[in-house]
Amino acid sequence: MIQVENLHKTFKLYRSPALRLKELVFRRSFHREFEALRGVSFRVQTGETLGIIGQNGAGKSTILKILTGVLLPDAGLIQIGGKITGLLELGTGFNAEFTGLQNIHMNGTLLGMSKSEIQKKTEAILEFSELAEFIREPIKTYSSGMIMRLAFSIAIHADPQAFVVDEALSVGDAYFQQKCMKKIQQFKETGGSIVFVSHDSNAVKVLCDRAILLDHGMVADEGEPDSVLNTYNFFLARKAKGEEIRFDPRSDRCRSYGNFKAKITAVNLEDAGGEPAECLVSGAACRIVITLAAEQKVDDVSVGILIRDRFGQDIYGTNTYHQKLPLALKRGEMCRVIYALDELNLGVGKYTLTVAAHRQATHVDDCYQWMDGVRTFEVVAPTGNPFIGLARLKPSVMVEHLRRHDRENRQAAANGARGARKA
Repeated sequence: MIQVENLHKTFKLYRSPALRLKELVFRRSFHREFEALRGVSFRVQTGETLGIIGQNGAGKSTILKILTGVLLPDAGLIQIGGKITGLLELGTGFNAEFTGLQNIHMNGTLLGMSKSEIQKKTEAILEFSELAEFIREPIKTYSSGMIMRLAFSIAIHADPQAFVVDEALSVGDAYFQQKCMKKIQQFKETGGSIVFVSHDSNAVKVLCDRAILLDHGMVADEGEPDSVLNTYNFFLARKAKGEEIRFDPRSDRCRSYGNFKAKITAVNLEDAGGEPAECLVSGAACRIVITLAAEQKVDDVSVGILIRDRFGQDIYGTNTYHQKLPLALKRGEMCRVIYALDELNLGVGKYTLTVAAHRQATHVDDCYQWMDGVRTFEVVAPTGNPFIGLARLKPSVMVEHLRRHDRENRQAAANGARGARKA
């Protein structure tokens, strides 16, 4: 378990190294202060993965350096239930002049491993990193991807109870990144706690149970990964335009934000009879009804829906703009947008419904209101027609019995086609 409470960290910034010496001699201030962390608090339970996202300079790497003991906080409480290791900036803890094998011993020692432990784990480290061929070469001859392979392999084989990963994991080829992701997942399943920093939205969604958004050293949002990622995208869009960001949290499960030029006042999921529904049969009819009220005059209004599965993966989304239904409202006007689905052809499972109102095609440019996970519903299998997967495709299935000469003719035709391709 990892617990962080009210963490603060401030750095002194000097315009030149000479000013640092001048400050010591004259005992006057020649620096400016930069608050990297301002009251950050979070908890990571055993077997849980926390994703940390945010723009460069938000304080993500500073948190990881404090967790791993590279930096000390100015104030705050940190509790870690066991040994913690991590993969921070590429090459941290390595000596470029040493061979890969020498760096295994040196880095392993820095991570708290004994000499006998390092010797026992060396073979496993080499096998996972796939660097046995180059292990007696100095790492100054390694590519950045090879250094990442070695660093990750050492850290994950140090038998930690907690593991932190920075953007260094993004270096290297896709094959080894996937290998690392699987290893992290295995570590999590055995009860390890993970703090994962990444700009890869898909990786955060797949690996993380929760996420926090850092902005200027403070926690701006916390919750389900898909919800926090939506908030982050909204942050980026609004900051790019220099607009004010406002939040309106309705409940623990629904995050709502936007400029609220138009407000979503009601969202209903109904069955075929128009009754509220939380459980629907795959293939049955249903309706999504959204009520919108204009706080001021809005043109080119688009009202959209987004259905996600229990892993936060987008399953289906559309809006009135893409459906070519123009909408404009005067101040005080209200309307209802009804999405009537003749057949809800989703696979069995639990889903969430997100709705939004914005200008034209996307919420990125001008978002009136985004309501994340406003409804949760379950889809059950239809009686007598089971299937597996995320979609009920309703195929037309036929069986053709072939006579012997039909089989021979088709085989001859297939052989002829293969011969023509080879020619």
